[in-house]
Formats: sequence, C-alpha cells, structure tokens
Amino acid sequence: MSLLRAITTVGGFTMLSRIFGFVRDILVAALLGAGPLADAFFVAFKLPNLFRRLFAEGAFNAAFVPQFAGLLEDDGRARAQVFAEQALAILLWSLLVFTMLVEIAMPVILLGFAPGFADDPEQFNRTVDLTRLTFPYLLFISLVSLMAGVLNSLGKFAAAAATPILLNICLIGAILWLTPFVPSPAHALAWGVCGAGAVQFVWLLVHCVRAGVPLRLRLPKLTDDVKTMLKRIAPVAIGAGVYQISLLIDTVIASLLPSGSISYLFYADRVNQLPMGVVGVAVGTALLPLLSRQVRAGDEAGADNSMNRALEFSLFLGVPAATALIVLAQPIIAVLFQRGEFGPDQAVATAGALAIYAAGIPAYVMVKGLSAGFFAREDTATPVKVGLVAVAVNLVLNLILMKPFLHLGIAAATAAAAWLNVILLAVILYRRGHFRPDERLMSRLKRILLASVIMAAALIYGIRPLGEILSGDELTRAGGLAVLVVLGLVVYGLLALVLRTVSPNHIRRLMTRRAADT
Repeated sequence: MSLLRAITTVGGFTMLSRIFGFVRDILVAALLGAGPLADAFFVAFKLPNLFRRLFAEGAFNAAFVPQFAGLLEDDGRARAQVFAEQALAILLWSLLVFTMLVEIAMPVILLGFAPGFADDPEQFNRTVDLTRLTFPYLLFISLVSLMAGVLNSLGKFAAAAATPILLNICLIGAILWLTPFVPSPAHALAWGVCGAGAVQFVWLLVHCVRAGVPLRLRLPKLTDDVKTMLKRIAPVAIGAGVYQISLLIDTVIASLLPSGSISYLFYADRVNQLPMGVVGVAVGTALLPLLSRQVRAGDEAGADNSMNRALEFSLFLGVPAATALIVLAQPIIAVLFQRGEFGPDQAVATAGALAIYAAGIPAYVMVKGLSAGFFAREDTATPVKVGLVAVAVNLVLNLILMKPFLHLGIAAATAAAAWLNVILLAVILYRRGHFRPDERLMSRLKRILLASVIMAAALIYGIRPLGEILSGDELTRAGGLAVLVVLGLVVYGLLALVLRTVSPNHIRRLMTRRAADT
C-alpha cells in the first residue's frame, strides 16, 4: 500500500470517528454543560487516555512497531509473530498490576492530577469515583494498540483506524440509554468508556485472526527482543507524548482556575483534534512502518522521500485547517455546543481557546512525521531530550500566562511548546542528514501558505454579511456555518489546483486505486 493511500485510509476512518465524536460531545455539552460535573468527567476521561497516548500509542507503539517491522522484513511473519506474542504477555500482566495499584491509590493520584478539586470534597470524591470507572479502559486500549501495530505493519490499516469509532458509538449509547439507571450522565459516560475498551479489544482480536496472526497468550518472558523493546519505551514516552504531557499540565493548572476552565479547554481541544487526528495521526501511523522498513533495508533516499511527502501532505491539510479554525472559532463552537447547559458565555470562552490551540496545528501534525524519523532508526534518546525541553517551556509559560489570561494563557503555552518541539526535531534530523527538505516540499509550502492566506481573507469577508444568521437559532447558525465551510473549501481547493499545490493526476490515481479496492 502506498504512503498516500495508507494516509487517506487512516485519515478517512479517523474523520468518521471525529464525526461520531462531535455527536458525542454535543450530547455531553447539552447535558453536562461546562460546570463541576463536566469538569469531573473530563478529568476522569483524561487520566486513562493520558497513559494510553504516552505508553500505549506513544512509547509502546513507537518502540514496538519498528522492531516488529524489522523482524518482518528480515526474518518473516512467523518470527515477528512470536515477538508480538511475547510483547503482548509483558504488556498484559504489567498493565493488570498497574491498573490495580492505580485504582487503590486513586485519591492520592488525583491530588496531583487535579489539585484544585481538593478544596471541594464533593467534587473531589465524585472525580475519584468516575476515574475508578474509566481507568480499566487503559488495559484494553493498550492491548488494542499492540494489535493495531501488528496490523499496520502488515499494511492493513482499516480495522485499526476504525476502532475509535467504536468508542464514540459506545459513549453515545451510554449517555442516551444508560443515564436513567445511574446517578448522573457523567456516571453513564464513565461506564461507557470502560465498556468501549472491551468492545475495541474484541474487534481487533478478530481482525488479527483474519489477517493470519492470531496472537496467543504466553507466559511473560524477558527475551532479548523484549528487553530491547523495554529499553526504548521510557524515553519514547516523553519524546512521542509532548503534546499529551502539555495537556496534563494544562489540566493540573486549569483545576486551579475558575470553574469551567477545564471544560473550555476540553471542548476546544476536541475540535482541535479533528485535523490533528485526520492528518497528524494518519501520517504518523502510515509513515512509521514504511520508514522502518526503508531504513532497515538501507534505502536512505527512499526514507528521505517518504519523509518529505508525509510532511507535504501534513502541511497541505494542516495549514488551511489551522487558518479556518482561527477565523471560524466562534461560529464553530456556537453551532456544535451552544445549547442546554452550554450558554453563549461558555461558547465565547471556548472559542478563544480553540483559536489559540489552532495556531499550533501545523506543528502538531508535523511532529508525527518528524518523530517517525527518529523512531524508525531506533533512536529514543534524542526525542526525550527535545520533549523535556518543550515540556519545561510549556510549564514555565503556563505559570507566566495563567494569571493574566486564565485558560487562554494555558492554550497559548501548549501551542508555543508544540512549535518549539517540531523546530528542534527538524533541525536535529537535518544536521544528522536524515531529513533534507526537497525542492518540491519547499515550493509547495509557499503555495500552501499563499492559498491559506487568501482563503482566510475570503472567510473574513464572508462572515460580515452572515452576522445576523450566525447569531440566530441553532438551525440558522448551522446553515450560516455550512456556507462558510463550503466557501473555504471551494476557495482553497481552487487555489490548490491553480497554484499546483496538488496535482489532479495524483487525485485521479488515488481515487482509481481506492475504487479498485471497494
């Protein structure tokens, strides 16, 4: 499967997942608003997801995939499968112990994760209860991440890319049908998170069997391959998870700000995650196995070309997405969330955070491709050093900006740290000769920037005559936003063709390949 086709496969399923996610978030905003109950659930949801993104999708996946892909390239599927089963055993038993310890120590852990809740015993105890319900999700989704790495390395991206859809469907079902039987909608969502992990696990287990790699459960054993993998996990956790660590810092500090601050940042980040997931995650997921095989085979020219094409695709979608979210932050938040317990004031506060978060989107999506350049070469020391610098800067900026700008200062610190991270990674790869921006990438970057600026001007001009429509009822606001979205897509799409930032031949070839697969 070609890189572009793999990216579009992952990105397409991720886009579908994000659509279901927005339905979920609309329901959550309507029922929970941006108050104490919402803050408690978002903390409970973030804790297992933080560990998932750091250690399962971040560290474990980044250490496991290059090693599995290398064994697949050198020794064949049978040898690689044995390694996957050994890794599965270590991961399963380690997470069982870890999950039980965290469940017992949850009150102490939440004192560090949300210290601002300690002054309100009711809020603190509610958050402890909800987090104990959500945390087992980590066990299931970590095993899912391993199986996804196996399937991705075999060139089978669809099943793994579809797993987040199952999470959102389970949460939608929980909030609609389980709410009457539990103390609050937040409790229903917490149960839904735990159940979704089990559903996702069964889904990928079945697809691994269909792909001819049924992963059998072994007794844990520290083989040489497993020891090598474990040595790489700890540093990669920071190198691959800078954004997640930044969000953790955001949550800790936001818990010290006025009620609702955590919710504003959560809702803004959910919208911000759309281009990050569709572009950034898709690029990183598709690029790492390919780059690992190319590096293992000694094809440095092919690896450099893959890196350039991945960054080109990231910027082609990431820059206009950031531009559009900055310009349209207010109407987007109003259409998605402004109803029920989520009023106009909450919409304004959330829109401000979204606009600032969006400024970092190009960095968020590029870092996935640049990180793959290190992980494919089994270098975990460098990303951890860069990650530590970025996290330290994020923390310092948070402390400086939180008082005068409240939650907006937290969002700004996160975006700034993301840009620092991507710049340092790019410079280091360049100096080592592992990444050389080619003429095509630099030429198209200039055209992408020009097209995005013109699109922004068109959107700003288009907002003015729609002022009354965008401040009307729900249906009217949605119609006005749809007009602006179509305007932005048409303007950028036409400019992309005129300025030749994308080739019509590439689009036709991609569509022909995808049609042949269906």
